Amino acid sequence: MAEIKDPENTILMQLKGGTVVIELLPDIAPKHAERMKTLARAGAYDNVVFHRVIDGFMAQTGDVANGNKAKNFNMGRAGTGGSDLPDLPAEFSGVPHDRGTLGAARSQNPNSANSQFFINFNDNHFLNRQYTVYGRVISGMEHVDAIVRGEPPREPDMMISVTVAADAEA
Repeated sequence: MAEIKDPENTILMQLKGGTVVIELLPDIAPKHAERMKTLARAGAYDNVVFHRVIDGFMAQTGDVANGNKAKNFNMGRAGTGGSDLPDLPAEFSGVPHDRGTLGAARSQNPNSANSQFFINFNDNHFLNRQYTVYGRVISGMEHVDAIVRGEPPREPDMMISVTVAADAEA
């Protein structure tokens, strides 16, 4: 596992293969980084499936309303919802959508990101300055690469748990 420099701005995502360590970028996208920590601390991301996983592109998850396998799960609705919190304004930056970066999923409206996000499998620079980048995988990308593909996947993988490193038990 990578060295964690800032536990308050580091996310530990447990997948079936192991832990993915995500460094948030609060200096680049403070509202998006804070939202992820808020939802992680509420346990909202636990048991949420990867509902859209495109080989060579990205793995999308984070629909806390409709994507939770432990709560009224319906794969047909996964990807259509967010959280009870208000949508976030875009925080576009010059940070490129490189392999392993975290991007905020949204509708056509640039200011519609809420709880959903994606992790880039490859450098996807055509997304630059169109989707907010607010984190990057610093360890465990091999577990992201192993996520089952599909739109939606027949048997989707899920985030078993998502925690802020500062809150994790030693």
